[in-house]
Amino acid sequence: MNRQSQPWNHPSESNSPVALVVGASGGIGSAVVTLLLSKGWSVIAATRRPEKLRSMLLPLEYPREQLSIFSLDSTSSLSVNSCLDSIMTQFGHLDGVVHSVGSILLKPAHLISDEEFEEALLLNLKTAFYLLRSSTRLMMKQPSGGSILFCSSVAAERGLINHEGISAAKAGLQGMALAAAATYAPYKIRVNCVAPGLTRTELTEKLTSNESILKKSEAMHPLGRIGEPIDIASAIAWFLDPMQSWVTGQVLGIDGGLGKLQSR
Repeated sequence: MNRQSQPWNHPSESNSPVALVVGASGGIGSAVVTLLLSKGWSVIAATRRPEKLRSMLLPLEYPREQLSIFSLDSTSSLSVNSCLDSIMTQFGHLDGVVHSVGSILLKPAHLISDEEFEEALLLNLKTAFYLLRSSTRLMMKQPSGGSILFCSSVAAERGLINHEGISAAKAGLQGMALAAAATYAPYKIRVNCVAPGLTRTELTEKLTSNESILKKSEAMHPLGRIGEPIDIASAIAWFLDPMQSWVTGQVLGIDGGLGKLQSR
């Protein structure tokens, strides 16, 4: 069911940079939220699970006035548009956007149903397109442009067993991001991707909680471990930093070397 975006609370208007993080209650998304808050950003954390996010952040120390939580259905373009309009009404500008919505589909192609494939495309690619379209419409009006960051996967560029469905979705996302980087560069809008390897999050818990699978995954990554959410969040924060105003159209592997190197 599509839901219109609804504000949980609004921080007071400030001169700090403003970032929207979509998928904010996930492992990587929540790490991005807390890291940006620590760096002085005003953060709009958008998620389908606002109560969960609030409980996750409750024990942490952060400037409460810099955080706003939105209930957002990212699979609805109308909901995404409404969220972006609310941000501009509240703040008047939007400096950074992070798309951290996705899913895992680990099956060979002949076992993937139409419904499973459509869901993979919806969560990983279509939600990213909706956010790109709404964000660029707003950022094009800003003299300073902005920065948009997507979470891809090492599986978009390296052939991994049983990844046909998710690889198709993530490769599509990377292609979209690179085209957008070219299209919107004249408007000073930077578009980049991070491409993580296996990262320890709620989404990957079935994999990381299995000792046998975990050991195999660690052995696949040349640095000998899987990723942690902060590994990805720190790279995302780097891309969003205005100091990186000459960086666009990049796909950065945060994967322990899996994408480029031969493990032992």
